Amino acid sequence: MTITVVGSVAFDSITTPFGSIDRAIGGAATYFSVAASYFSPVQLVGTVGDDFGAEEMKIFEGRKIDTSGLVRIKGGKSFFWRGEYSYDMNVAHTKDTQLNVFADFKPVLPESFRKPRVLFLANIDPVLQLDVLEQCHRPELIALDTMNYWISSKKPDLEAVIRRCDLLIINEGEVRQYTGDPNLVKGGRQILELGPKTLVIKRGEYGVIMLTRDRIFAIPAYPLETVFDPTGAGDTFAGGFLGYLASTDKMSERDYRRSIIYGSVLASYNVESFSLDRLKGLTKGDIEKRYQEFRELTEFEAASE
Repeated sequence: MTITVVGSVAFDSITTPFGSIDRAIGGAATYFSVAASYFSPVQLVGTVGDDFGAEEMKIFEGRKIDTSGLVRIKGGKSFFWRGEYSYDMNVAHTKDTQLNVFADFKPVLPESFRKPRVLFLANIDPVLQLDVLEQCHRPELIALDTMNYWISSKKPDLEAVIRRCDLLIINEGEVRQYTGDPNLVKGGRQILELGPKTLVIKRGEYGVIMLTRDRIFAIPAYPLETVFDPTGAGDTFAGGFLGYLASTDKMSERDYRRSIIYGSVLASYNVESFSLDRLKGLTKGDIEKRYQEFRELTEFEAASE
C-alpha cells in the first residue's frame, strides 16, 4: 500500500503577522511525505544539495518514509523560497526563489519505487511529470498537483498529464485560470472531461470541494483561532488525503470522503506553527481526536438532548 511522491525538498524563509523563521525545512514532497506517513509507507523522489545534511534528514527518520530516491548533489545548494503573508493568509507574496539543484532535477525512480499503489506527482514541470509516468508501472491511482505558472507557461504539456491522471488536486484560482470559467463546479466539470475521475478543489480557509462526474462533496475548513503559517498546507492536505486513501482496502466513495477529512485534519494542524514544527510531532491520537471533532462539526443532525 505504498505511495511514491516526486517533488521538491527545500528550505523556506517565511514571514507572517505572527513572526518569522529563516531557512526552515520545506518543499512540497517534504510536507506531503510527513503527512502521508501517518497512514501509509512513502517512497520519496527529489533532490537536495550539500546544505541538506544529517540534521535536516531527521525530519524523515523514524517514519515510514524511504528516502533512497532523494539524490544529494555534491557542491550544490537546495531549492530555496522566501515568502511573506499579510493578514490574508490565502495569499503568499514571493520575495525570492532560488531553484539551485532543483533547476536540473531529472527524476529517476529506483526500481523498487516503480510499482506503488498510489503515485503522487507534486508541483513540478509537467514535462518531468510525464517522464515519471513513463517510468512507472500503472499504479492503481495517479494523483497530480500543479500551479498557476505551469497553467500559463506549459498548458499543452500539463493537459497531457491531466489526461493520464485519475485525480487532480488544484486550488480554486487555478480552476478558474485553466478553464476561464468563474463557476468552480462548471469549471471543474470541464477539467473532468479531460479524463480524471476525481477533482479536488482546495479553497483555503473555506474548505474543500470534491467533484466526480456525478457527485459533489464539500466540507468547510476546520475553524482555528490562530493560523501562524499556511506554507505547505496544500501539500499536507494532499499527504493526509492520499496517505489515508492508500491505506484503505477498496478506495471506495466512502473512503474518499473520509480521506478528505483526514487531509483537512492534517492541514489544520500544519498551519498552527511555522514549517513542520506542529506536523512532525503529532500522534495518531491527536489525528483521531480532531477527526471526530471534524465529524461533529459537519453533522447537520445534532444529537438529541
